[in-house]
Amino acid sequence: MIHELTNPVTKTLVTHLRDQRRDAIRFRHTVAELTKQLVYEALKDFPLVEKEIVPWQGNDIFSSINEESIVVVTVLRAGMPMLDSVMELLPNAVAGFLAMKRDETTHESKLYYDRLPNCKDKNILLVDPMVATGGSMMDALELIKTRKPKRIITLNIIGSPEGLERVSNAHSDVDIYIAQIDERLDENKYIIPGLGDAGDRAYNTPE
Repeated sequence: MIHELTNPVTKTLVTHLRDQRRDAIRFRHTVAELTKQLVYEALKDFPLVEKEIVPWQGNDIFSSINEESIVVVTVLRAGMPMLDSVMELLPNAVAGFLAMKRDETTHESKLYYDRLPNCKDKNILLVDPMVATGGSMMDALELIKTRKPKRIITLNIIGSPEGLERVSNAHSDVDIYIAQIDERLDENKYIIPGLGDAGDRAYNTPE
């Protein structure tokens, strides 16, 4: 199921991201803030467990998300600010990494790096800022599913209706949380209006 955030603050931050004058550090910061909003929404009904901690007056039991049951998977490189943001919120979660490169002729993605931890019976948060054709997300989801996770949730900043529909139809068991659904893909399979290349903008990579 696709869940699009409707908070006015979310929309404002996405608008900030579209501004090409925003430098790399502010771009990463805004992506991180949007990621936190996505996490709050995606985990609002997450089950809690009881944990013993040491507050100021002595040991006691409190409710908490079971962070150790969560694996945060990012698609390099654009997803790194999102992964860092989730790990700040859930420091006891485990991180995993995938790297894919888009073929500019076929518009298909190719996996060239897989560093996933144990995913069996874990809750996977797959973070990737942009869903264009949906190809890289489809590849990532298919790979992750071979590792037998309990549940998969994706966190995305923007996406095209075409790409999101493709992913949702193929993986109806995956919950997609996205800050904003954009208008369409153009003839080159770029998102319109989009953000530009999120990885390049986040890390000042020359075109």
